Amino acid sequence: MSTPQVPDVTVTVIVHNDAGRLPRAVESVRRQTHRNLEIVISDDHSTDDTPRVARALAARDRRIRCLRLPENSGGCSAPRNRALEIARAPYLMFLDSDDELPPESVASLLAAHRERDLDFAMGAVRRIRVDTGRRSTWMPHLVRERRTLDGIEADPRLFFEHLSTGKMYARAFLDRHDLRFPEGIHYEDQLFSAQAYCLAKRFTIIPEPVYLWYVAPYAGSDAASISNQRHLLTNVRDRIHVQRLIDAFLVESGHGALREDKDHKFLKHDFRMYAGDLPHRDEEWLAAFADLVNPYLETLSPGAYARLPRAERVVLQLIRDRRLTEARWAARELGDGVAPRELATGPDGRTYWGGQVPGSAAARRELDLTELELDTRPFSVTRFRHEITEITPGPGASVDLTVRTYDPALRLPVGPQRASLLITPGRHRLTVPFRLSPVRPGVFEGRVRLDPASARLPLSGFAGVRHPLVRLTCRGRSNRGLLLAPLAFPPLAARVPRHRLTIEPEGHGPGRLQLRWQPTGLTANVLRPAARRVAVPRVRRAARLVASVFSPSGV
Repeated sequence: MSTPQVPDVTVTVIVHNDAGRLPRAVESVRRQTHRNLEIVISDDHSTDDTPRVARALAARDRRIRCLRLPENSGGCSAPRNRALEIARAPYLMFLDSDDELPPESVASLLAAHRERDLDFAMGAVRRIRVDTGRRSTWMPHLVRERRTLDGIEADPRLFFEHLSTGKMYARAFLDRHDLRFPEGIHYEDQLFSAQAYCLAKRFTIIPEPVYLWYVAPYAGSDAASISNQRHLLTNVRDRIHVQRLIDAFLVESGHGALREDKDHKFLKHDFRMYAGDLPHRDEEWLAAFADLVNPYLETLSPGAYARLPRAERVVLQLIRDRRLTEARWAARELGDGVAPRELATGPDGRTYWGGQVPGSAAARRELDLTELELDTRPFSVTRFRHEITEITPGPGASVDLTVRTYDPALRLPVGPQRASLLITPGRHRLTVPFRLSPVRPGVFEGRVRLDPASARLPLSGFAGVRHPLVRLTCRGRSNRGLLLAPLAFPPLAARVPRHRLTIEPEGHGPGRLQLRWQPTGLTANVLRPAARRVAVPRVRRAARLVASVFSPSGV
């Protein structure tokens, strides 16, 4: 009886209640150009049809082995670790059941290992939006060229590439350091990857795509990934917990000199994701959030803060000072070119965010906007803030908007100002002029009717999302800026020629006014919509204003 051939690579596919997508993931491994591999399906005690599907897949290909945990672990670590115990190959990879491997993944990474004595090899991870199909490369600047590093000290930016997937590990490396996935915690990839980076003596980066990561940003709460559950305070607590574990490991392993780089990654990536959501959170959530993050923020390196853009430092300082309502306003300034509502000038002539000069030296340092030269920069790049204060449905598909413009650096002359709304669905721009009248120094307000039905759409139809801009014109010069919407008005839907139109606040980020076109009828058969609708909470007062042509989206 012949001895089974030892596989070159073991690819572990972890799964939990994902019978529908598991075959796609496994098939992506089966079609690898490098054939001598084994596939371990590690089922975290699924309660759906996953066990039957896994057995059926194994019956089709003798390279597939099935493993089922006796009880659900609630995370990714345990199913990966149990698979490691039975893996037979000298090289290991990990795949989630909702993702795929490109056909050359195993061959490309294995070639890197065989070229040099490596602890692991890694490649480009391609993100694919399931709602739009849009593709992008995760952390592209880190995987742009082929290179071999003798330790993470050669490029500490790699802390940002904290995925355990998209990498092929030498089994000897993992066993030598007893490196396994931490069980019982979320964000286990961040700790595992930090440990792998620090313990590895040599690893190679290749620019070829080796992993396809499917991202569902608007998945329901029961289907959303851990990273997309940022509305849960337990999610915040879990992320802080794993950061503390990483910090302890850096000290224990003699890599304390990397702390500032790791802290910068936390502020720039982890905290930044929560900061972008702050406009959409209520006061109670913000207070609990500050309670969770502030003790940890106090432990971070001052140098990590100094490396951030000013807008992010402002949000951080307002959270640390528990100026929570103002933190929500400042978080909307994380969009390009958005000004604060007010500025304050100190006795030293320096300019600070908000309506008062900060009291503490730390707050003055972080809220100092002098370097932005808001009062002297060219008019075309001057920062204004345009907020919609009221939305009223008008005739047909139109809406009447009350727009308030803040000019905190007093760049506009006294008196009424010329303004326009700009929106470009397709190739033709719709321009709607209106006037902004002075309310008080630095504040202007005006009314404008936006009628999307008058926009010239392509004959083949248009499927997509557009965000209107406000253009100010002054002495022959112009300036364009984002238009921020009330975050709680109900989405409004109407029919325009050959399309269904939805007007709503942007669901994430600064909360811009958003218009979404979806072709209908024969047009829909030619051009399928590229984006899906985002549900936004309703407000009773706004709902009473909806005219008969409109209905709340989804009704």
